[in-house]
Amino acid sequence: MMSDSPDNNLPASKTLSESYSEQIEEMMKAESVRRIQENHDPKELERLNGLSLIQLYESDNPELIPALMSRLGAVRAALDGHGGGLIISSAEIENTHEGDKALSLVIDLDGACVSCGAAPGTLKGIQDDLLMDDEIISIRFSESMLEWFDEIQKEFVLKFGGVVFV
Repeated sequence: MMSDSPDNNLPASKTLSESYSEQIEEMMKAESVRRIQENHDPKELERLNGLSLIQLYESDNPELIPALMSRLGAVRAALDGHGGGLIISSAEIENTHEGDKALSLVIDLDGACVSCGAAPGTLKGIQDDLLMDDEIISIRFSESMLEWFDEIQKEFVLKFGGVVFV
């Protein structure tokens, strides 16, 4: 017999499962932060994170990729750990509804990320992290990345990946 949790009438096993899931997620985030700080100078990350992506793009500044990477959360640790990185396939400046400028990016990956089975989750993480920046309005991924996958993987990433390929 399962007892109900007093707070939300969910079975106790469901509440316990959610609790374990939250704990694991917190541990993974902490480990990601530790790895990023171990591999990158926090002051440099802060400097890069403070740069305007619009200005970097407009001036064709080579710090654009490092500045984008500095805005990634836990997915940065996975990219770093597998020798992966971002490549901008194309970019353009668009106007937001508020009249501000924002970047619309088409991104590709390089390094070991090209053949990684976790790529769909990595892509979603990159998209979600970058869209948190006010200077980014859109993240899409290069259609050429779909060639990395066999048919089953391709179908999966297109149906459940939560990202757009162009």
